[in-house]
Amino acid sequence: MHRVRDRLVCQRTSLINQVRGLLAEYGIVLAKGPSRLAAEAPAAVADALLSELARELFADLFDQLHDLEERIRALDARLVAICRENPASRRLASLPGVGPVVATALLASIDDGRHFRSGRELAAWIGLVPRQHTTGGKVKLGGIGRQANHYLRRQMIHGARAVAFRIAGHDDLRSRWLQALVTRRGFNRAVVALANKTARIAWVLLTRQEVYRAA
Repeated sequence: MHRVRDRLVCQRTSLINQVRGLLAEYGIVLAKGPSRLAAEAPAAVADALLSELARELFADLFDQLHDLEERIRALDARLVAICRENPASRRLASLPGVGPVVATALLASIDDGRHFRSGRELAAWIGLVPRQHTTGGKVKLGGIGRQANHYLRRQMIHGARAVAFRIAGHDDLRSRWLQALVTRRGFNRAVVALANKTARIAWVLLTRQEVYRAA
């Protein structure tokens, strides 16, 4: 299901980019975001000076986009149902930045997580910890490598980014840690660090069958 969903999301992104490019050729520039495009594009096309053929082509593209949105929503609903039925995925979904998509993707990929020796090993497998190289007794960090689980990494970073956008005004221990990290290292690095931390906590929840408790 996750592979099918990922393919549909990629198709939606490609279709949206194509629609934006074609609209721009007619001088129609819309705000970013799939929901904004779906809401504003039909009205913008209706008001523009276009030929009937162009209107028909855009209508067909909008129908394709609507179909992809419906199929993605249907899969999301199935994933929510699966997440609610499984105790392990419910524990994972209680983590900030982990919703039904990430929770079920983690379970589908690592089961109970016991074949990883630590949370750090899981985070490294996902691609949230840089590869280490030792030269002359010094450890150097490289990129994430081709062996990383790029789908899980992308989903966990999306979740961490959503959490990072909401930290303003929060005074809990996790928010203060993240705010300080953003100040020291920048927003993007802080987001990856948060996703790394989330993966390690997820490993603990799975292997020890514990419930997440916010600090």
